[in-house]
Amino acid sequence: MGSAIRETYSEQHVTYTLEMDGKFYIVEHVPARVCLETGEQYFAPETVENIQKIIWGQKKPVKVIQTPVYEFGLVTAHS
Repeated sequence: MGSAIRETYSEQHVTYTLEMDGKFYIVEHVPARVCLETGEQYFAPETVENIQKIIWGQKKPVKVIQTPVYEFGLVTAHS
């Protein structure tokens, strides 16, 4: 018999990112349950609903950032 994998979780606040219609949205300090072995994040249904309200409600963001965009194939071809 194989050994059972035991995953442990921790309640944390994470940064949630979403790409929608060519735009990126970042929501900081989101409560999540995080697997300490894999880093996978799990969100409660009410948390997901609140994220949707924040993004779809088009409220004014706390801040706006500018970020560079790279094409993976172009970056690796010139390394």
